[in-house]
Amino acid sequence: MSSPDVSTPDVGTEAPTQVISVVAPLPGRLIPLNEVPDPVFAKGLVGGGAAVIPDDDAGVLTAVAPLDGRVIKVMPHAYIVQHASGPAVLVHVGIDTVGLKGEGFTVLAQKGDQVRAGDPMITVDVTLVRSKDLSMCSPVVVLDSAADAIEPPASGGRVEAGGHLFKIPGK
Repeated sequence: MSSPDVSTPDVGTEAPTQVISVVAPLPGRLIPLNEVPDPVFAKGLVGGGAAVIPDDDAGVLTAVAPLDGRVIKVMPHAYIVQHASGPAVLVHVGIDTVGLKGEGFTVLAQKGDQVRAGDPMITVDVTLVRSKDLSMCSPVVVLDSAADAIEPPASGGRVEAGGHLFKIPGK
């Protein structure tokens, strides 16, 4: 006696979430987070990710959205975009740039905006930031992720704004 051909659904299995691609907010040289000249980022206390250092001859640059999602915070020197599936990515343009109080920055996006990866978020006058003896090293971090959750890109590689930076693995 053969059993009837009946498909039974898998009980208790979840569909895997998609892998989310994160793009570089600025053009420049890639470095792993542990090389960022700020211990909070370098130790992965904010989350895992990577950083981009704009070229020495960069003038005014437009920083772009790192992924598709909703803008949940935007300041002159930093912004956070949250993907519909949950992960939120912080882009911090430069180190200690909060002290500039917006000087050299122009905010283009607003809190609540729906953005696509590569959409303009803010502009930054790189020459002005560097003239204040501040680093333009710009961390891109998946908030509340483990420091080692993100596979870092090869140090020293180059990327264009909107170019692939890293992937957020699905859960």
